[in-house]
Amino acid sequence: MSVHTCSVCQEPFELRFAYQLQRTPETIHYFCSQRCHERHLLSANEKVCDVCDNRFELQFAYQQAQVDGEVRYYCSTGCRTGEMQVVSERGQRMRRIAVLNQKGGTGKTTTSVNVAAGLAEAGHRVLLVDLDAQGNVAVSLGLSSRQNIYHVLVDGAHPADCIVNVAENLDALVSNTSLAQAEVKLVNAPRDRFKVLSNRMAAVTNYDFVIMDCGPSLSVLNQNALTYADHILIPVSCDYLSLVGVKQILRTLKKVNELLLHPVSILGVVPTFFDVRTRISVEAVQTLRSYFKDRVLPPIRVNTRLKEAPSHKKTIFEYAPDSRGSEDYRALVQRIEELCAETESTDEEAAVERPGA
Repeated sequence: MSVHTCSVCQEPFELRFAYQLQRTPETIHYFCSQRCHERHLLSANEKVCDVCDNRFELQFAYQQAQVDGEVRYYCSTGCRTGEMQVVSERGQRMRRIAVLNQKGGTGKTTTSVNVAAGLAEAGHRVLLVDLDAQGNVAVSLGLSSRQNIYHVLVDGAHPADCIVNVAENLDALVSNTSLAQAEVKLVNAPRDRFKVLSNRMAAVTNYDFVIMDCGPSLSVLNQNALTYADHILIPVSCDYLSLVGVKQILRTLKKVNELLLHPVSILGVVPTFFDVRTRISVEAVQTLRSYFKDRVLPPIRVNTRLKEAPSHKKTIFEYAPDSRGSEDYRALVQRIEELCAETESTDEEAAVERPGA
């Protein structure tokens, strides 16, 4: 007879009966007696409340829920209701903004990084997501991660396992060249290929803003970003070719709204590389205002410090807090806060007026 240690009382015993051994996918349990076997079965149903830390026996469906991709336990309806209310309020506040222009060289990554950093500096909880295979967010901030957005999209990794902290209130989900392979896999997905990002990121609710840096193309990844986003922010460099590229974005936006049945709006257009001394810059802003009216946001002036900051692995607020670049991005962040507050008020009014709301 083989001697084993009881998993409950830790006493040694000889294995003689079938009930004394229980196999699970994780381990093998041994029981010296029927009493220890029963104690083990009862303890499997005993949980600790994630709200008040009380121990209780799991009996009812309401006592278990999945929050942010994690299983949570509640000893009473009061504990569950309290936490669910906090989660609901948190989710309503979260704004998902895709920084997108199908033309390259418009300052998308610079805008994504510094808007995210500026919002974090203002006290908001911010997640910066890099959806460009060039991985410029990680390069700009000096970040590295064993798992990144590729593993979330393709391998189904939980976003929380891939997110890295950048600074207070600011986290990032970075990318690298492997993201190009994700594009191929998404193209060949049998269905819902435009909703993979939305589905994978559904567990992420503990931020006020999610800022997505998108690549310069009309890719499946970008269409995933648009399907996940509430708003898009369009950086437009002050030159003629960038103005032409805006028309392509509007066509893409129409496709998302009509074909993918996902309402996404233009939060604003950001004139970048603005130089008040040049006629083309002034005319470009005037043209944008004729199309987008008050959705043309404060321009970002040409600034050497903005170009230098990524080489030092810093945001403009860290590298040159008193520069024109820092001043311009703070003004942009303030305007974004105002617009988001306006749209939130509009959403609340619509919910009140909607029958059955």
